[in-house]
Amino acid sequence: QVQLVESGGGLVQTGGSLRLSCTASGSIFGLAVMAWYRQVPDKQREFVARITTSDSTTYSDSVKGRFTISRDNAKNTVFLQMNSLSPEDTAVYYCGLRYSAGESYPYWGQGTQVTVSS
Repeated sequence: QVQLVESGGGLVQTGGSLRLSCTASGSIFGLAVMAWYRQVPDKQREFVARITTSDSTTYSDSVKGRFTISRDNAKNTVFLQMNSLSPEDTAVYYCGLRYSAGESYPYWGQGTQVTVSS
């Protein structure tokens, strides 16, 4: 059974940085597309970034140039380096894993809270 565990969230001031990690178990990590999404109360989960098995990356417009997604297949871990954070980045961040094409992720972590103070 696939399990994803996020870590690295916390409280940071505007302009600060955080690095999120998501470690997968029970998966063939090297064959998986990994993504980060975020969610605030009463809103839908929002796409943040994605990295494919060939390390191709995609970002939402709101984080492009500030966030970087990367992966370490030897450690079954995907990272999200977040720089120049603003209060609008405050959310619960989730990592997702899929093997198939499309944007449906059947596997999710429990989420990690990121709070950016002004």
